[in-house]
Amino acid sequence: MMLSRRRLLQAGAAFGAGGAMAADRMRTRAIPRTGEKLPAVGMGTWQTFDTTERPALDGVVRALFDAGGRVIDSSPMYGRSETTVGEVLGDLGLGKRAFLASKVWTSGKDAGIEQMRDSIRKMGHCDLMQIHNLLDWRTHLPTLRAWKDTGTIRYWGITHYSLSAFGEMESIVRAEKPDFVQLPYSVGVREAEKRLLPACVEQGVAVLVMRPFEGGSLFAEARRRPLPAWSAEIECTTWAQVFLKFILGHPAVTCPIPATSNPAHMADDVRAGFGRLPDEAMRRRIARELTG
Repeated sequence: MMLSRRRLLQAGAAFGAGGAMAADRMRTRAIPRTGEKLPAVGMGTWQTFDTTERPALDGVVRALFDAGGRVIDSSPMYGRSETTVGEVLGDLGLGKRAFLASKVWTSGKDAGIEQMRDSIRKMGHCDLMQIHNLLDWRTHLPTLRAWKDTGTIRYWGITHYSLSAFGEMESIVRAEKPDFVQLPYSVGVREAEKRLLPACVEQGVAVLVMRPFEGGSLFAEARRRPLPAWSAEIECTTWAQVFLKFILGHPAVTCPIPATSNPAHMADDVRAGFGRLPDEAMRRRIARELTG
């Protein structure tokens, strides 16, 4: 019988019952450009926040902040998500505490400025503005740099979902030195390890990680086996925590941003920000056992 993530979560909790996490606060990672510390687990909003159905999403955001997280990423590409983020944070009184990231996803200077102003209006503020999928990036870059200089935003970055864009992203990292890169990376998709993540380390660029669970497909492999005994060595009680700690074990990674509309899943995910992380030997073991 195929187990849902809920069943896997329950099984993991039973496995780890009685064992508290070693740390009582979520670990942080420094943004290389400034040294500002960000909590190590954040939240994406693709699909999950494109709705007016609020109660569960209030719980998701509460779970993130209760654990010490505050990074929330969105985009005008995500339908209503930016508006929902702003509404939830406003109602919960958490807007000023949040580190908010959004994106420009249009062509042309004026259209980009209008879209970014709209994103800031919807969310309340924007700490990090990213060029979504590198769309017209050369046009938007001067605006982002100017906005950073004047304090409209605090950081700028680039994103792309496609592995085929990694070469261009690496070139931009080396030539333009963005503050952030957002990219797909997981135990199942490790292309970023070859050149892009090392380039980010060399150039002092922070890294947000999208698709840490590969849209949930990583749990398909997890359904076939119990949580291994070695997971206790890195203080994991669920597969979600194993997957996220694998990512956090890479020295280039600043913050993975899993997306969910389930408060229990977010409460599970944020636990990856606590306790021991895998060293490189353990990361190789995780990858070997899960992907061969």
